[in-house]
Amino acid sequence: MSIEQRLADLGLVLPQAIELPAPIELPFDFIRVVGNRALISGHGPQLPDGSIAPPLGKLGLDLGVKEGYQAARLAALSMLASLKRSLGSLDRVSCWVRALGMVNSAPGFTQQSAVMNGFSELILELYGPRRGGHARSAVGMCALPFDFPIEIEAEVLLDE
Repeated sequence: MSIEQRLADLGLVLPQAIELPAPIELPFDFIRVVGNRALISGHGPQLPDGSIAPPLGKLGLDLGVKEGYQAARLAALSMLASLKRSLGSLDRVSCWVRALGMVNSAPGFTQQSAVMNGFSELILELYGPRRGGHARSAVGMCALPFDFPIEIEAEVLLDE
C-alpha cells in the first residue's frame, strides 16, 4: 500500500505550501536532494490550507504535552507535503535516517521527547519500523520562529 493511501486511510491530509505572513521570505529550499539523500529543512505545524496551525507558544507555559504532541504530528504532515511536492511521491523515501525536534520550551520543561513522539509515531505508522525507524533528538529552545511550539528537521534516503 502506498504512503499516500495510508494517509488517506488514516483520514490525514497533507497541507498546501506554507503561507508566511508578509513581508517574510525564506531564501532556501525546504527539501535539498543530494545524491540519494533528502535533507529536510525545519517544519512547523500547518493546517491543510497552508496556514500556521494554532495553538502557538511555549510548552510548559502556554501548552501541555498533548498539544505539543499534536503539533509534532502536524509538523510531520507539513514535512511529508514538502517531500511530496519535491519528490513527486512519498514512496521514493526508502528510509528515514534522523530527525531533530526543537521544542519551544518554558524554563523547567523537560518533556521534549514526549512531544516529539507525535512526529516519530506518525512516521512509524506510515512507513513501518524498517523504513520509518530513525535516530532522533528532541531539545528545548527558548524561542522558535512564528512562536511554533515545535520545529522539526530530518534526513531521509531515497530510492534511486
